[in-house]
Amino acid sequence: MGVPVPTYVQHENGSRGYPAPRADRYGRFFRVAPEWLLYGRGEVDDAPTSDSVPVVGLVGAGSVATLFSEGQGPFDEVEPPADSTSHTVGLGIRGASLGPAFDEGIVFYDDVRSPVTEDLHGRLCVVGLDDGRVLVKILRSAGDGTFHLFSNTMDEPMLNQVVDWAARVKDVRPR
Repeated sequence: MGVPVPTYVQHENGSRGYPAPRADRYGRFFRVAPEWLLYGRGEVDDAPTSDSVPVVGLVGAGSVATLFSEGQGPFDEVEPPADSTSHTVGLGIRGASLGPAFDEGIVFYDDVRSPVTEDLHGRLCVVGLDDGRVLVKILRSAGDGTFHLFSNTMDEPMLNQVVDWAARVKDVRPR
């Protein structure tokens, strides 16, 4: 989309407004009317709007990742997961912390939460860190407002991380 992830998250959760030109961009990306985004006018169908979803960027799935938060794509279109909505997007996975079968795979998500909500604790999520990295990790609350981030392998956890946003993973598939 060409929008930094933290900016988009603030727009998505309503903590920051956005102008009509940005609504036009979001509307084209999500295939909805900008009026629905800005004013809630009209109907929006949560069913997929096509036989594909956009791959909008890359996500790190290792303890060390480079990223990836600045708007990157869409780069590709892929078959959507069974429970996708018009807001579902995919990210290309770089790293093996989900297991070697998913390095170079695709992870799907659509319900971004900022701040992180309790129902995401203990779940596999796409997470945006305060330093701009975007990773796929299992979230565990550290009790002080930070999170311990665990891999699906024996990698060392990332402790006491500030998580700006998170979204539960809907599906992961190898490429």
